Amino acid sequence: MTVNPLAGLRVVVTGGASGIGLATARAFAEQGAAVAVLDVPRSIDAGVPAGLLGLAADVRDDEAVVSAIDQAAKALGGIDVVVNNAGIGAQGTVADNDLDEWRRVLDVNLLGVVRVTRAALPYLRSSEHASVVNMGSVAASAGLPQRALYSASKGAIYSLTLAMAADHIREGIRVNCVNPGTADTPWVGRLLGASEHPDAERAALEARQPHGRLVRPEEVAAAVLYLASPAAGSTTGTALAVDGGMQGLRLRPVAR
Repeated sequence: MTVNPLAGLRVVVTGGASGIGLATARAFAEQGAAVAVLDVPRSIDAGVPAGLLGLAADVRDDEAVVSAIDQAAKALGGIDVVVNNAGIGAQGTVADNDLDEWRRVLDVNLLGVVRVTRAALPYLRSSEHASVVNMGSVAASAGLPQRALYSASKGAIYSLTLAMAADHIREGIRVNCVNPGTADTPWVGRLLGASEHPDAERAALEARQPHGRLVRPEEVAAAVLYLASPAAGSTTGTALAVDGGMQGLRLRPVAR
């Protein structure tokens, strides 16, 4: 009989009430893991699927994060895996967003990872299969127009992932990140809905990725599960691209 390495793991997913986070939480639960999702109160109040423990916490609020992580550990019997998925988007050049918006986005996308991981470290240190998976982006390593603030936040996540992997490897904690391309999520849906030409904008985003479509949240979730699994015990300090080849491929234009 094949042993499922994910069965019995105790997992916390931030931003887990929708999009990539929800797809990830569901995928872990389907593999037999015990899963708590942390999200802002309004998302938790709207309800999470059966089988998932919903805990309200804004990752900008250190006290709320510590409380939610402690609640998760108590309910699950510990924490083996933290998926730092919570994040917000931003558009514009370096000059288009004021400093308050820069602070807001970095507070969620970067410092949120710091708060959650810091709160979870005592529990991870007690785990035999401790793993942290951060949600990065292709924007961390590819220059995209109108994404200066978002790219800065995700570039910091990549660097932080490497530093955390070095800091905690001797404690038995692996740290990796996933770098998705443009994914078919509610946030991207809202961007398309606000566009003057949603169909044309969607076609442009799809064409930007060599495989010709948006990334599915379930595909990102599969990468997270691989990195979190004890089967990936020798993988740490890695950024796994799930971007349809956007970062690494340079295709020639199709002749017309």
